[in-house]
Amino acid sequence: MPEPTPTRILLADDHALVRRGVRLILDSEPDLTVVAEADNGAEALAQARAHHPDLAILDIAMPRLTGLQAARELSRTRPETRILILTMYDNEQYFFVALAAGASGYVLKSVADRDLVEACRATMRGEPFLYPGAVNALIRDYLEHARDGRPLPARTITDREEEILKLVAEGHTTQEIADLLVISPKTVERHRANLLQKLGMKDRLELTRYAIRVGLIEP
Repeated sequence: MPEPTPTRILLADDHALVRRGVRLILDSEPDLTVVAEADNGAEALAQARAHHPDLAILDIAMPRLTGLQAARELSRTRPETRILILTMYDNEQYFFVALAAGASGYVLKSVADRDLVEACRATMRGEPFLYPGAVNALIRDYLEHARDGRPLPARTITDREEEILKLVAEGHTTQEIADLLVISPKTVERHRANLLQKLGMKDRLELTRYAIRVGLIEP
């Protein structure tokens, strides 16, 4: 009987050392193989188009596009590609956002050597991968919402506004953002004005602090 084809993996993290360590873990397994790497979210999308991976492992905090932004776009354009989020943040807020973005699971970098291989296999079986802290968070969140009768909060800003917020916070000029996103500078300015109004903020500095607080960029 022929061996099953290994799961083809795209690995995206902006730290080369992390990518090397994760690749060693994955490539040592006969049923997993890394076919492409990326060091930012936009490059991850380009590599996904070029290599058609079965599974994308995306770091949350990356330049250009975060792993969550890339996950949302991948879910929309390549729904057959499964997604795992890799992160240093043991934070249930990110966990819920990751699931909403289309990810099947969330693996902490601190225990990647223990959890990552099983997370990949669970994801390819169509099962969510939940680390122990996340299970507790899910149950607590469900019970709180059930008790209070609250719906889940809606996102305040659109995907495009979030994309522009991240680039503004990274220090890009209006023209640079327009070039990166292939839109006009006037459109960038309009989105930025909308962001300031929606978030009740007055300048780039406040937008940058907000972007750090919600995990779009690292401080």
